[in-house]
Amino acid sequence: MLIRALPLLAGIAPVAGITLAYWLGVNNDVLPSCNPYVDGCTSISATGRYMPGSLLFRAVMLPQSILLIVVWYLSARWLRAIAPTSKAAGAVMLFGLVGALCLVFYVTFLGTKAPFYEFMRRFGIYLYFLGTATAQLTLAIALWGHARRSAIPSLKRIAGAMLWLCALPFVLGVLNMVLKAVLDDADTAENRIEWISALLMQGYFVVLYLAWRDTGFSVEVRTNQSPIR
Repeated sequence: MLIRALPLLAGIAPVAGITLAYWLGVNNDVLPSCNPYVDGCTSISATGRYMPGSLLFRAVMLPQSILLIVVWYLSARWLRAIAPTSKAAGAVMLFGLVGALCLVFYVTFLGTKAPFYEFMRRFGIYLYFLGTATAQLTLAIALWGHARRSAIPSLKRIAGAMLWLCALPFVLGVLNMVLKAVLDDADTAENRIEWISALLMQGYFVVLYLAWRDTGFSVEVRTNQSPIR
């Protein structure tokens, strides 16, 4: 079912789009050439500041915010279906919605210089990461609890992978704060952590796709005459 592939698209499309936007920046001599995951020579935001990569960046990330709203809504419905006693579905939807809407703020004001717009950009990216990471962690914990109660080994492995993918960005975030406190110039380390953390967060959606597939998740539209599948 095509709807089951939405988390896969949400996981892969931003990585592909940002990578291609970075490549365009390098080839137009507006971004340094390196492996940003290893060298940290530039930030993710820089790929969306300069033409022509900025056009691609916005073309991918703005639809991504809409896709995330759909994915989080369906995730909440899916969680209610497989674990009716879980109380986490509402929190998953709330935090996911906050993250998705703040992504719109971030992309909209990216590259602006006025102090107010700079504040809105930073406000957007911080709350995007916080909202998305919290929604991911809430869903992973709920799924782990359900998998343990139902004794489904494959789902337990998937939930465990989701928990690891949630935990690592938080650990890297703490490391980033420590490095900022002890290093005179922590920009390179911060860029590296940003790229790796973003990749881990996108990997989560790929694993979520596996969870939907493993549980046979599907969506059905009904009328008063007959179901339409």
